[in-house]
Amino acid sequence: MTPRALVLATGLLAAASAAQAQTALPFALDWKFEGPAAPYFVAIDNGHFAEAGLEVEVTAGQGSLDAIPKVATGAFPVGFADINSLIKFLDQNPGAPVIGVMMIYDKPPFAIIGRKSLGIETPKDLEGKVLGAPPPDGAWAQFPIFAAENELDTTAITIEPVGFPTREPMLAEGKVAAITGFSFTSYLNTARLGVEESDLTTLLMADYGVDLYGNAIIANTDWAEANPELLKSFLAAVAAGWKDTVADPATAVESLVSRNPASDSELELRRLELALEANVVTDWTSANGFGLIDEARMDSAVEQIKLTYEFQNTPDAALYFTESYLPEAGFPLQ
Repeated sequence: MTPRALVLATGLLAAASAAQAQTALPFALDWKFEGPAAPYFVAIDNGHFAEAGLEVEVTAGQGSLDAIPKVATGAFPVGFADINSLIKFLDQNPGAPVIGVMMIYDKPPFAIIGRKSLGIETPKDLEGKVLGAPPPDGAWAQFPIFAAENELDTTAITIEPVGFPTREPMLAEGKVAAITGFSFTSYLNTARLGVEESDLTTLLMADYGVDLYGNAIIANTDWAEANPELLKSFLAAVAAGWKDTVADPATAVESLVSRNPASDSELELRRLELALEANVVTDWTSANGFGLIDEARMDSAVEQIKLTYEFQNTPDAALYFTESYLPEAGFPLQ
């Protein structure tokens, strides 16, 4: 074998060995491949997972609850889910091996979307108006907390049960004055139906007294205890994907669209930008680090959950979230 051939063969063997060393890690999303999911594909395309020795496969979900049982059963070691849904799941399934390990949405996207032309600009404006709310909607589930924190007379608000497909059309047609929904979804969906954005009001519940957190990375605790360094590496790579996304959202969306060619890149870019601005890059994460939580706020969130949910067991925030796999100062986003 010539020296050149020997070098080439050695390089190929090294590459093959490196490929074999990659640990397969399936990751369960909460929803479809839309704008806010872009950072996970960025982490793949920019090599962050590979550098951590991971081969991550991202799987779409069907709602905030979807990833929780997948991770609790061990079908997926890690996933992405609403922390409030996880709290209720663990109350109903004590000892289930699943816990939050990295907060992504410091502010949850639960919101009221209303129209200024129909008199909605503040929470109090909902009184005397019709509010469209899909019964299974996550934002609607938190409405009693929002109403209590803003001292709303709920008897003066007409609640119109609506389906997810008809929610934004009814607001666009003026059949309801406001709707419950996710800020980066319902806002854009209504605008795309012809309502001027200047006519839309977004009342993000987190800005009006609701202390709840939003979606977090969750992990199977049995797997995490057996693979602590692997989980730490995964979370660091996720943070790097989010940091790259904050720096260049337009390029991040290209990573998303390559996995979902039928998506509207302009729409998903707007959706991503709204999520970054309202839910991820907050004053708190900028000052305290991305991924961490404020313990006092989590305790307050649990107390607020009691307004809409009757715990079967004594709630304990330590059962729902741990910072054990995060750096002490969290991750920088900028």
